[in-house]
Amino acid sequence: MKVEFNTNLFKVDEKYSKSFLANGAIMMTPPIGNDYWLFRVGVSDIQGIICFPKFGTLGIGFQIEEDWNTNLPYTCDTMEIYNHIKHNKGDDKISDAVCIDAIKALQDACIKFVSLDKKQKV
Repeated sequence: MKVEFNTNLFKVDEKYSKSFLANGAIMMTPPIGNDYWLFRVGVSDIQGIICFPKFGTLGIGFQIEEDWNTNLPYTCDTMEIYNHIKHNKGDDKISDAVCIDAIKALQDACIKFVSLDKKQKV
């Protein structure tokens, strides 16, 4: 299973994903589209499961969604994530097992990424 890393995301994130303080934190959503992902695992020729920055964490969902904004944080249980997002699979030929393995691979990538990010901030 190949996990892709999107090096272009940081250019988008630096420009658009800003937090502004006014009696608390307000977070603005960056421009979201098919290329807004940090990690991606392809599960068919056109569909992928992606991980992307979302309000201080990393969310996991399908790249192409009919029911927009269906995702959960990477820290949720693998099956909880899959059961929450599976209606967006878009192609019954994509097996449940492939999707579950993709989510696990993304969770592992997220854990490593967050760990590296914390080490760089020390």
